Amino acid sequence: MDGDPRSEVFTTVAWDGGSRLLAADLHIARLFRHAERLGFNLPNNLAELIFEALSKTEIPGQSVVGENQAPFLIKIGVNPNGDVKLIPRVNGKWPNPMSAISLAAPRWDGSVRGTKHGDWQPYFDAREVANEHGVDISLLFDGDILVDGDRCMPILLDNDGVAYYPKPSDGALDSVTLEQIREGIESAGVPVREARLTLPMLLRASEMIVLGSGLGVQALGEIDGRQIGQPNGRLYQAAYNTWMIRLQTAWMRLEDLEG
Repeated sequence: MDGDPRSEVFTTVAWDGGSRLLAADLHIARLFRHAERLGFNLPNNLAELIFEALSKTEIPGQSVVGENQAPFLIKIGVNPNGDVKLIPRVNGKWPNPMSAISLAAPRWDGSVRGTKHGDWQPYFDAREVANEHGVDISLLFDGDILVDGDRCMPILLDNDGVAYYPKPSDGALDSVTLEQIREGIESAGVPVREARLTLPMLLRASEMIVLGSGLGVQALGEIDGRQIGQPNGRLYQAAYNTWMIRLQTAWMRLEDLEG
C-alpha cells in the first residue's frame, strides 16, 4: 500500500488452506461496494481472478487455532487496473476474554471513510501499539465515540438488552462477520442495532464482544485496564453459536458462487 486510499480496495477472508473461502460471496460484494465509493470499477470476472490466484497460493505455515477460528487468512487486494493480489497468513490464537487499548481513530475524508482502502497503515500501526502495551487489540475512538477496532468490529450489549455496533456514518466499517451472524443473534433474543457508541455506554455495558474474519467471535473483558461488563454472557453465546455454524457451513468454492 502506497498511502493513497484510492490505490486499492481490499478484504481479509478466512481460508481453509485449499480451494475454499468463507462467505466469499459477501466479501466479493463488499469489494465491489467499496471500490465504487473509492471511485473505480472492478472486473466483472473478479471471482474467477481471485480463485485462480488462490489456486496458486501456498499455505503459509502450520495452523495454530482451535475449531472456533479459521486456520488461515487471505488478504485480497484489487487495484484500479483490476490487478488482484493475494497475501496469505496463518491465523492467530486469542485469549478469552481479550483486552484492548483505546487509541484515536484515523480520519479520512468523504467517500473514503468506512471503506477498506489503500491507506491502511494507521490500522497496522494501531496493532503494533496494542502489542507494545501487552494487550490484544486496539479500539479506535473519534473523541468519546468508539468507531472501530484495529482488526475487528466491537459490539456491546447495553443494559437495555440491545446489542449495539458502531455506525458507518461515524466512520465504522461494515462487518462481513456481523452480516453472517446477525440473524442468529437476533433469533436468540438479542436485537442488533447501529448506534453512536459513547463512553457512558461502554462503561455501563453488560458485556462486549469483537468480530472479525480472523478473530471469529471473541469476548472482550477490559479496555485500558478497566473491566467492561461480564464477559462471555448472552451476547457472546448467541454470536459464538451462530459463528460456529457458519464455520461449518459457509465455505465456498468458485463453483458455489457461479451456481
